[in-house]
Amino acid sequence: MRVLITRPEEDAARIAEILTFRGHDPVIAPLLQTNFHDGPEVSLDHVQAILATSANGVRALARRTPRRDVPLFAVGPQTDEEARAHGFTSVRNANGNSKTLAAATREWASRGNGAVLHVKGAEADGTLATLLKADGFDVRTLVLYDVADTGLSDAARAQLANREIDAALFFSARSARAFKEAAAGLPLETVMAVCISAATAEALAPLAFRSVRVAAQPNQDALLACLG
Repeated sequence: MRVLITRPEEDAARIAEILTFRGHDPVIAPLLQTNFHDGPEVSLDHVQAILATSANGVRALARRTPRRDVPLFAVGPQTDEEARAHGFTSVRNANGNSKTLAAATREWASRGNGAVLHVKGAEADGTLATLLKADGFDVRTLVLYDVADTGLSDAARAQLANREIDAALFFSARSARAFKEAAAGLPLETVMAVCISAATAEALAPLAFRSVRVAAQPNQDALLACLG
């Protein structure tokens, strides 16, 4: 199966390796580009835990502090893996979404024992902070990166036009919206859209795919399982 990978380059290459191992033919066509923010070293003094809702949040923080000793609570497996790869010594995985991470933080952290720091991108919503503040936590947020649309590459556009793509992977509503704009007018009736969440699938409407599959859990393993 020829599979279009729409993730930014830093994640797409890893996914391509997995797909190749499973016998698929990956096509890397990033729709988004991550721009990490430069700035002074991030202070982690009086922070009892770092909350990371994306692998990019981990990458961005790792660029801005040498410290790896503060516990890091990851939203899911990929963020967990990225934190460990960057040397964070105490990592816990909530295996879900922002609401799941909020619930886990209530169990793993203590109110009044210092702040929890949410490192995030410019587009991340305030769900996590809102939930934890309502529970009495001191929540700090720090925007460390933003994401820009890059459009669909000429090569990917040609393969879609020639009906050479069997499936396309979408990891966020943002990437789905970018694809919808970039792929307008292209024939998609032979393409299976594989989405990490229902919200991501909804963002593709009204594009007409052969089928749309939604991962049973909002993580990469569940999404790739949809390919069969």
